[in-house]
Amino acid sequence: MSIQRIGIILNGVTGRMGTNQHLVRSILAIIRQGGIKVSDDLTLMPDPILTGRSASKLKALAEKHSCEKTGPLKTSTDLEAVLADAAYPIFFDASGTLHRARFVEMAAAAGKAIYCEKPTAVETAEALRLAEVCEKAGIKNGVVQDKLWLPGLRKLALLKSQGFFGRILSVRGEFGYWVFTGEHEGQPAQRPSWNYRKADGGGIIVDMLCHWRYVIDNLFGEVKAVSCLGATHIPQRVDEKGQTYACDTDDSCYATFETADDVVCQFNSSWNVRVRRDDLLTLQVDGTHGSAMVGLRKCWFQSMAGTPKPVWNPDVDSPINHYDHWQEVPDTAEYDNAFKIQWELFIKHVALDTPFRWTLREGAKGVQLAELGLQSWAQRKWLDVPKI
Repeated sequence: MSIQRIGIILNGVTGRMGTNQHLVRSILAIIRQGGIKVSDDLTLMPDPILTGRSASKLKALAEKHSCEKTGPLKTSTDLEAVLADAAYPIFFDASGTLHRARFVEMAAAAGKAIYCEKPTAVETAEALRLAEVCEKAGIKNGVVQDKLWLPGLRKLALLKSQGFFGRILSVRGEFGYWVFTGEHEGQPAQRPSWNYRKADGGGIIVDMLCHWRYVIDNLFGEVKAVSCLGATHIPQRVDEKGQTYACDTDDSCYATFETADDVVCQFNSSWNVRVRRDDLLTLQVDGTHGSAMVGLRKCWFQSMAGTPKPVWNPDVDSPINHYDHWQEVPDTAEYDNAFKIQWELFIKHVALDTPFRWTLREGAKGVQLAELGLQSWAQRKWLDVPKI
């Protein structure tokens, strides 16, 4: 068995998402499982180095997650020197969105394969420019589109591939949860304060419409038009230092999308909603032959033959328990962490030239939809989505 070491620069992973999903549950999880076995003769083994601005944060993160399996994790605050090291062919960036361009340009100039978090930018022109930087440099590139590998959405895709829905008519998406304002002792905010400041790239439209673009494009048809209403429901919050600050960007979004397949998709996204549904994200998909209710990990379905016949009568309690007429799609496979699955695909793409279609150009489509969503809100009208 040959073990091929794959050096990976992990930039900006001291934040919540970078640490939990990318470092711990993806790269370190791959190392702990013994690498990516691609054949009886070859295993690909990640060899990470953590880079960033704060030496103390990097050191603390490395010490916390080093173990016998991973060995001591390497760190550096000298990104230019690490980029010049041929031992690290992959560069990953999970820094703030507004810092992304500089890091992508540096890595492209160094000839690294580039993988990064979404959104790649806050403006379409910039997102396309970064895609072109990578394309002109002739380097492999990718953007995180993790929700495609969630167990619930994979089960939904299975139903769709088997023709369960007939013709899909509509999708209703509900996403969000209550993010504490930080004003009350014992209820610290569980999202960083930059999420609520426009100057720092915050806002739920920029964050979530990037996700909804690739989910809709891949499952329900390419998005061709958008109508969006944003809101800043909570005007002030308390930051990490205990200081009250003004929230000047959207914390909730109410959007409708029309697809090339004539599917109407309505998605509500909010950091100000208390959850009384099956999961933090649910999608109800209705078709001529059947419907599905999808969460992050589970999926329930109701066929035409299993559909009850309700009669409107608000004067009595419903004689139908509407939950009783749904069946759950069973777990017929093992479902790994969605971020880890895409990481393994990208590593194999770099090492073995296997297909990988989730490029920075694909990521630019999400930025485009977010930008058009903001324009739709400002102009209070439907907008067409040009092809990229």
